[in-house]
Amino acid sequence: MITRVLVANRGEIARRVVRTCRRLGIETVAVHSDADAGLPFVAEADAAVRLPGNTPAETYLRGDLVIEAAKRAGADAVHPGYGFLSENAGFARAVAEAGLTWIGPEPDSIERMGSKIESKKLMEAAGVPVLGNLSVDTATEADLPLLVKASAGGGGRGMRVVRALADLAGEVEKASAEAASAFGDGTVFVEPYVERGRHVEVQIVGDGAGGVLVLGERDCSLQRRHQKVVEESPAPGLTAAVADALHEAARKAGEAISYRGAGTVEFLYDADTERFYFLEMNTRLQVEHPVTELVHGVDLVELQLDVAEGRPLDLDAPAPQGHAIEVRLYAEDPAAGYAPQTGLLHELAIDHDDAFGLVGHGIRLDTGFESGDEVGTFYDAMLAKVIAYAPTRAQAARALARTLETARIHGLVTNRDQLVASLRHPAFLDVTGVATSFFEDHPETLTGTGPAGADPLLPFAGAVALAEHRRRGARVQSRIPGGFRNVVAAPQVTRFEAGGAEVEVAWFGGRAGYRPAAEEQGAVTVLAASPEEVVLDVEGVTRRYATRVVAGPGAPGPEAVLADGPRGGVTLRVVPRFVDPSSRVAEGSLLAPMPGSVVAVHAAVGDEVAEGQPILVMEAMKMQHTIAAPYAGTVTELSAAVGQQVEAGTVLAVVQPVEPVEGENA
Repeated sequence: MITRVLVANRGEIARRVVRTCRRLGIETVAVHSDADAGLPFVAEADAAVRLPGNTPAETYLRGDLVIEAAKRAGADAVHPGYGFLSENAGFARAVAEAGLTWIGPEPDSIERMGSKIESKKLMEAAGVPVLGNLSVDTATEADLPLLVKASAGGGGRGMRVVRALADLAGEVEKASAEAASAFGDGTVFVEPYVERGRHVEVQIVGDGAGGVLVLGERDCSLQRRHQKVVEESPAPGLTAAVADALHEAARKAGEAISYRGAGTVEFLYDADTERFYFLEMNTRLQVEHPVTELVHGVDLVELQLDVAEGRPLDLDAPAPQGHAIEVRLYAEDPAAGYAPQTGLLHELAIDHDDAFGLVGHGIRLDTGFESGDEVGTFYDAMLAKVIAYAPTRAQAARALARTLETARIHGLVTNRDQLVASLRHPAFLDVTGVATSFFEDHPETLTGTGPAGADPLLPFAGAVALAEHRRRGARVQSRIPGGFRNVVAAPQVTRFEAGGAEVEVAWFGGRAGYRPAAEEQGAVTVLAASPEEVVLDVEGVTRRYATRVVAGPGAPGPEAVLADGPRGGVTLRVVPRFVDPSSRVAEGSLLAPMPGSVVAVHAAVGDEVAEGQPILVMEAMKMQHTIAAPYAGTVTELSAAVGQQVEAGTVLAVVQPVEPVEGENA
């Protein structure tokens, strides 16, 4: 019997494993980097061990340090979670050699399925359909488009779509570099790319003796940068024959290697031909496992523990009930190429019925962050997984969209609006648009409507809250109503920045109270006003807005107003009346879009560059981002160097245009 489990992972992954262990009466040990010391998973475990350092290579990828921590804390088993060392056969062997129980598959299975190249050969021999392998030398124009993929790892890292043969060699080089950075293995391969394929995967649990439990399928087609964003179970729109064939193929995959523990067999499904092809097998728990747990009424972590302790596995799968949809809430800006965001998470409040589990229909929340936490540059940008479970797919989508819309999320740009727009999109709801190309096919979901667009009174409520905050903080005449003037000549004006655009709010104040200056907003009366809440009467309908004024680190005045209303919320950043001259940058400056490190420089001072020509490459959260010349010109400054760590907004280079940029004076 396992008594104390060390969880060799972080964030929501560690919290998820701790949740089940606590229910089963098993003690837990967390390991953490210096950057993660204040996150919730560290406090929730029964014990915690520091791994000195910040980067994954210094901490969570150091198997020797993790095993040493397990021994020091008295753990008798190691659960790898998902990601990091979860598919590292060498680590699994080292855990066993240290006398600890490994809660995962046999190291041999990890090795055989860990290489996408070798696993495809194994699956082909087992009778599972696969896509053909190509190379830089064998690919032809007729094979286009192509997909370059990392042989080790996943999550969209080391993947590139190639549409011109001339680009193939360069994309292979880039994918290899990204894979080496993310997984320590730069091996990549090339296969045909199915433009409108669907990503459908099957959850299995093996007993290690040839028995394989199949727990239905999931659709994970909505992806950006080949990384999943929306997942659901059961996969919609599959015929019973296709679903049965998928399940049988996954069973064969597990039986071929006498699989032990939880794993996922992933397929590319072509809806037009109703054919599917083996992609890879993940020999671990998947990020999207909650949708399977809800639909089948199982705890997959508990099943992992059962197998690790040698208990027999019931191979009769419980019938699926209802429908579950999961979304990944990321700190990223979809409109800026999904650039990851870092900084202080002022607020993260999402209504839910349970965390890391759910009995009956409702909303489940799996998150590794709380309000006030810092989101850093070293790890994945996912803030939370929000999962809706309902009797039907339409009900689950509706509940999930509304939950996200009304969540209080402030401090960082997120993909929340894109998720809401996707869940409500007709092409998603009727399944016709469900494909890996969904976001490319429907660019209108990129920014959604946005909460501020859905409710134009949010900025006004924010301006009122800010005025009340300033009135309360006034050292003299604090009892005078906000916006009071002896002679009213013009409205007060408050300027905010929201979603990259400036928002100007004109309003009147004084003894008669606050009111918007814009007549098109209709009859609006402020019933109550404070820095914490603004209550409006809008043509006879009462609306309540929760507000909070926050200041930046060391800032002398308010930095932003966090405003949330009946139709969502928005972070309103206060635009100062006077701009600090030191914050201005030269025309043609190339700024770092996010914090990260410079991994390549492709130009030098004095070089003539063409529009779109790569100048340098940055890496953030294990993804590489190319920064290109905005127009043809000359590189006049280049301050970035390979290996340099830079903050968001840092000037990396300056390109002086050959011709005046449109809008400038000649």
